[in-house]
Amino acid sequence: MQQTPMTVRGEQLLREELNELKTVRRPKIVADIAEAREHGDLKENAEYHAAREEQGFCEGRIQEIEAKLSTVQIIDVTKMQNNGKVIFGSTVTIVNCDTDEETTYKIVGDDEADIKSNLISFNSPIARGLIGKELDDAVTIQTPNGAVEFEIIEVEYI
Repeated sequence: MQQTPMTVRGEQLLREELNELKTVRRPKIVADIAEAREHGDLKENAEYHAAREEQGFCEGRIQEIEAKLSTVQIIDVTKMQNNGKVIFGSTVTIVNCDTDEETTYKIVGDDEADIKSNLISFNSPIARGLIGKELDDAVTIQTPNGAVEFEIIEVEYI
């Protein structure tokens, strides 16, 4: 069985979402279905069909989260010694060698990835190019605009 790498924060967020789905959304959907049934003919009852569809999405997401949590491998980089190597969970500051533009990314699991918050999935091209490299290494990463060279100027385990 393949393990799903995740940071401590990512696992916590998934557990919170699972709890919300099971304790808040699921009972609300059941109540919505019951109310829609009282309206009569189910064939032409839009509220009933909408509630049943929402129930399907909710149950699917619950199963998906439970499956991920059953195979989760929590990686807490704060408990590791920082040797300057880029690993899953580390925060990396890189500088574009052409433009001198600095960017900081945290390498996280697929569920936590949010590019607007500079949280990138370990499966992304940038993260794959950085993982395994060390402080002061030059890295060439294939981007939509072509190959771009970056230098790793800081690696943090926070």
